[in-house]
Amino acid sequence: MGTKKNFVLDTNVILHDYKCIENFQENDIYLPIVVLEELDRFKKGNEQINYNAREFVRELDLLTSNDLYLKGASLGPGKGTLYVVTGDQYQEKIARAFPEKTADHRILSCTLTVAETERNKGMRTILVTKDVNLRMKARSLGIEVEDYFTDKVVDVDIFERSQPTFENIDPELIDELYSSPEGLDADFFEIKSQIEPNECFILKSDRNSVLARYNPYTGKFKRVDKQTNYGIQPRNAEQSFAFEILNDPEIKLVGLTGKAGTGKTLLALASALKQMNSYKQILLARPIVALANRDLGFLPGDEKQKVAPYMQPLFDNLNVIKGQFSPSSAEVRRLDEMQKNGQLVIEALAFIRGRSLSDTFCIIDEAQNLTPHEIKTVITRAGEGTKMVFTGDIQQIDSPYLDMQSNGLAYMIDKMRGQELFAHVNLIKGERSRLSELASNLL
Repeated sequence: MGTKKNFVLDTNVILHDYKCIENFQENDIYLPIVVLEELDRFKKGNEQINYNAREFVRELDLLTSNDLYLKGASLGPGKGTLYVVTGDQYQEKIARAFPEKTADHRILSCTLTVAETERNKGMRTILVTKDVNLRMKARSLGIEVEDYFTDKVVDVDIFERSQPTFENIDPELIDELYSSPEGLDADFFEIKSQIEPNECFILKSDRNSVLARYNPYTGKFKRVDKQTNYGIQPRNAEQSFAFEILNDPEIKLVGLTGKAGTGKTLLALASALKQMNSYKQILLARPIVALANRDLGFLPGDEKQKVAPYMQPLFDNLNVIKGQFSPSSAEVRRLDEMQKNGQLVIEALAFIRGRSLSDTFCIIDEAQNLTPHEIKTVITRAGEGTKMVFTGDIQQIDSPYLDMQSNGLAYMIDKMRGQELFAHVNLIKGERSRLSELASNLL
């Protein structure tokens, strides 16, 4: 156990994780009164941050009987004390640097006040915020500050590399793998210990090679064949791997990551359509991240009309699949019918919260813009017979308080690795166009 510290929390930490006060071990936590004021502004609404604001305030209300505002409230055995700082003296040091008393500047001032309190002399006082700009302001004034690390992913290298390649494999084993539809016992291969459940990889010898996957239910290495899903053919090994895990009904949770143009959403949708008879509904959804910090209210029309522009990329992928067939073909007519009768639904992620999704092939696009708690909320909606696919590019995050290590998509993949019902494929090679690939690599 280290030396006890004091942590001052910014509002965005609470909006990110409403249970954050449980994660500071024996250390004391201070809430500036301005944080409660800001939480009050976020209470109304249907987004996850609104839910988090309400839940945190409810939990805070349970502690008020312990004279939270004067003496602080114990957070339980092995944990510290929670204080609400009601005094709002604007520190002279802050006023000289930032004359305007904004909420952020008041939080900086509160951090200095906490550090200078008699009982805190000799203790470290640290401001915790997910706001990069506020962290820079704090450092410029000599205030100790850090990000909220509880749900940070340490190993982000997995999102930069392709599936592994194992060389110097016995060519006889590769020949047997080609001739055995059921696959070969993984114990025949010396690399089994390096492979995770459902991981896809390439096996190479000096004269042949094969795409393969480890099936944890059979304990075998299985050959991965190129499959065509509803007119869409894989253009590289990574896309073949993606179809392999998307088409396997035993894999209930899939993470598809990769830069723009690698085909993440298109592959997921094509696979869903191939399996349409196995599910009651195919659902495509994506979180809405308003442009220029403007709320949806400024857009004309009802709720469906407001979110339509944000859903257009999903419709574009559907149109790509329709374009593989004649406009009068049975496949296109089937897709139109599915949209009309609600078997194929494209909508904003906010609309599926609170629902139980049974026998559904659910695709969540742009999942890198979700928090870890939002990802958990969506996955816990899964009922019997449901498969969930999360796609995204962790290098294209639109939320100001998420990054490559703290977004929900990376968090989910990190926590689920090694589980038998989960699989992850990272797509590297862009297939949208030569121009798109060039821009993604150079710009």
